[in-house]
Amino acid sequence: MKQRYFIEISYNGKNYHGWQVQPNVITVQEVLNDCLTKLLREQIHVVGCGRTDTGVHAKQMFAHFDFPKKLNNVSHVLSRLNSFLPNDIVAISLLEVEMDSHARFDASARTYEYFVAQHKNPFQEDLVYLVHNPINLEAMNQAAKHLFDFNDFTSFSKSDTQTKTNNCKIMQAYWEEREGLLVFTIQADRFLRNMVRAIVGTLLKVGLGKMSEEEFVRVVESKDRSEAGASVPAHALFLIEVIYPKDIL
Repeated sequence: MKQRYFIEISYNGKNYHGWQVQPNVITVQEVLNDCLTKLLREQIHVVGCGRTDTGVHAKQMFAHFDFPKKLNNVSHVLSRLNSFLPNDIVAISLLEVEMDSHARFDASARTYEYFVAQHKNPFQEDLVYLVHNPINLEAMNQAAKHLFDFNDFTSFSKSDTQTKTNNCKIMQAYWEEREGLLVFTIQADRFLRNMVRAIVGTLLKVGLGKMSEEEFVRVVESKDRSEAGASVPAHALFLIEVIYPKDIL
């Protein structure tokens, strides 16, 4: 009898053109498909909980796949899978779920974090965005609070997407100091392409004194991507958590 499995993975996105399979480039989904196919000797196609852009990392990512029969020793399969996967991708868990469970559509929230450094550190070079000028954390947090007042985030989305709606529900959006870094945490039910990096880039304009709180609000109201700040680099962005109802996992 066919069985569905959720797989939880973590990856460093530096060497990948994002999550989703694309022609002529290497992606995380492609690598996972290939490794599972070789291991299980059955053509496997995983369906992700979303997609990360080129260079973005994931501390927690879920995907699901179907297999013609029940796997006898899940822990053994997980161990062997990690021996197939490259060092920058790790499989954390493999869970048997109901056949109607869906990694993408059943996810109720996703959380991202973006890391900004104010001082050069060679050990963080590939994982943080370095900004030398002083940043006003309080001003950015005041501006970020206004994100809760809106549902349409067209101002922070790539224009060539095929999404039916640009509406998202944001549950968390705040900056904090953490171990010498400035960290932006944002949680929503869904995200648009490039949304987090565009929001961070615009909030940094506020923090650097190049945009007022009122101007930030007008950017969101405009529904015009050209009004917002430039997108910050991908290498400092992490998908941190994917949340599901308790009856799914």
